[in-house]
Amino acid sequence: MSIINKIMAELHDSRHAAIITSNVNRFYATGFESSTGTLFITKERAYFLIDARYYEKAASQIRDCKVILQEDLNEQVLLILNAHDVHNISIENKTMTVSELLHYVEKFPNSMFDSSSWLSDIIEKQRIIKSEAELANIRTAQKITERAYRKILDKLEPGLTEKQIATLLTYYILELGGDDIAFPVIAASGRNSAVPHAQPTNRMIDDGDFLILDFGAVYKGYRSDMTRTVGIGKVSDEMRRVYSAVLGAHTDAMKALRPDISGKLVDNVARSTLEAWGYDKYFTHSLGHGVGLQVHEAPRLAKKSDYTLREGMVVTVEPGVYIPGNFGVRIEDMAYITATACIGLTKTPKALLCK
Repeated sequence: MSIINKIMAELHDSRHAAIITSNVNRFYATGFESSTGTLFITKERAYFLIDARYYEKAASQIRDCKVILQEDLNEQVLLILNAHDVHNISIENKTMTVSELLHYVEKFPNSMFDSSSWLSDIIEKQRIIKSEAELANIRTAQKITERAYRKILDKLEPGLTEKQIATLLTYYILELGGDDIAFPVIAASGRNSAVPHAQPTNRMIDDGDFLILDFGAVYKGYRSDMTRTVGIGKVSDEMRRVYSAVLGAHTDAMKALRPDISGKLVDNVARSTLEAWGYDKYFTHSLGHGVGLQVHEAPRLAKKSDYTLREGMVVTVEPGVYIPGNFGVRIEDMAYITATACIGLTKTPKALLCK
């Protein structure tokens, strides 16, 4: 069932409607990518209001709702409210800004606005389980990501800066068919690798460094996410030991992935492995997250996660160890939860590679 039909079915009555304005949920509902637009869903019909820049293309592509050329949004929404006798409107409470909500309250004083999580929860519940078409797009995005990784490996040598490496990876992702990068590429070397979300700098990679590369591609709106830690030249025994600890935590967590296990428990599996190696205190972020139209979405694999994994979810597993002022290691794969376990979507080997 499409999300539009799902929302229609769950609206309380004919006087209840839902409004979707966030870019990602609007795309999820309509399959149409635009920088603006308003999706208004009533019990009887859905309307997509879009300006002249997108109108003709939207009208030819969107099938689940009536596409309307936006001229005066407030007047047009009021006409829809009156036509369907709508008095109660649910909003996306996780994405709509306070100023946007106040605008609607001011312009439509005869309507009650529901700012509970009702609408956001319906959308999240549907988005969290990937369809075959969504999974295919994620797989393609990941294949592009891994091809870009193989190309950058041939270029890595002392003297390249983190910014140059990040720029090259971005270029390769686009060259190889990515519609965009999933997020700004992380290329962190030496001491910078001890910062989990370091931004690329002008620091040159050098012999004896660890280089963390965290990157992904976008394909038809869907994202991939992958991290590898590469040794530059000869690395120390301590660095190899930390790498082995992180790889062990990653392996154990991947083995634990299955339906009906909690995100909290999978996170704990990785932490327990790192504790056995003596590095758990250096694991400073959650184990993983969902990936789809956004690079960070539900569910979460974390200490305080209240999610239970289910068949059809796509998650990352990314344990890390970050020793302040020294170096860091992170290994990240994506996995698809099946009926009994998981399928790894990342095919690149995880054994320590030194260039």
